[in-house]
Amino acid sequence: MSPSAAEGGARRSRRSFAGARPVMEDVARRAGVSKQTVSRVLNDHPAVRAETRAAVLEAMRELGYRPSRSARSLASGRTRMLGVLSFDAGRYGPAAMLTAIDAAAREAGYLVSSIALGTADRDTVVEAVDRLSAEGADGVIAIAPQRWVGRALAETALGTPVVVLDDAPADGAPLVTGDSRSGARQATEHLLALGHRTVSQVAGPAGWTSADQRLAAWRGALEAAGAQVPEPLFGDWSAESGYELGRRLARSAEVTAVFAANDQMALGVLHALHEAGRPVPDEVSVVGYDDIPEAAHFLPPLTTVRTDFAEIGTRSLRWLLHRIDGAEPPPSDALVPAELVVRRSSGPPPGR
Repeated sequence: MSPSAAEGGARRSRRSFAGARPVMEDVARRAGVSKQTVSRVLNDHPAVRAETRAAVLEAMRELGYRPSRSARSLASGRTRMLGVLSFDAGRYGPAAMLTAIDAAAREAGYLVSSIALGTADRDTVVEAVDRLSAEGADGVIAIAPQRWVGRALAETALGTPVVVLDDAPADGAPLVTGDSRSGARQATEHLLALGHRTVSQVAGPAGWTSADQRLAAWRGALEAAGAQVPEPLFGDWSAESGYELGRRLARSAEVTAVFAANDQMALGVLHALHEAGRPVPDEVSVVGYDDIPEAAHFLPPLTTVRTDFAEIGTRSLRWLLHRIDGAEPPPSDALVPAELVVRRSSGPPPGR
């Protein structure tokens, strides 16, 4: 054996005994290929033959090799890191979407850097985007409840692919969202079909995209049926606001059906009606929105509109990866259907 070969063997032995982390050179040597070929396998290059790819992957498994983010970045020009901006992340919908995005990103080999913003103003959004850009994010997803956020992102994240959730479409920022209009229409038509003359609404805060869409669809369904359109009451998505507004509704004998723009506000309405001695659904029917995990355990179990937040999150990640690769995903993926889930909180009005 030549001195150089002996030295190479000694180096490998020292690395093995010391428990040092294997590097790309070790993988290339074990698989009998070049470092460039290992790099191509790591980045799914189409020019690598199937048997070569299999040999490299087997060498990685044998050695316990895990490519570092910096190695992938040098090889591909990407950091394999994605940024996520979220507002009101404590609510069920945004939290469920964020969980799904993180899981789908890890499956695709990406890390997620998420920033939860307590306030929704332009300076805060710009600062967050600057931070993600400094970290080298390959793309950004924004769980954005208000219309202006998508436009601000499109103007701020110049050159960085962006996908927006739960917002209105904006130039340069494609939209993935639940079908709030269809869901609110289904809820309203369900109550009218049960025989209620009209449906009151506890709406979400004005200026929030989903709240505005549910309000418009509720109004449109009532007008299409020739029903009276009551003055909507605006809450803030919380059970507390639903309770306070529910107390107002409970005082009117004319109110026999209530559509709440989310399940937390519906819970508050149920509390207020129970406290006022107006049983649900015998005197007043209540329908919520979102189908949070607890909705089936309300008293009575809540009729609501199911939004598949996990699907929205997964689709948004898929869309962003398409954009990073310079492709556009099919527009049909943009709108995730809403589904009415009928439980025991809705029924015919008194006397029917």
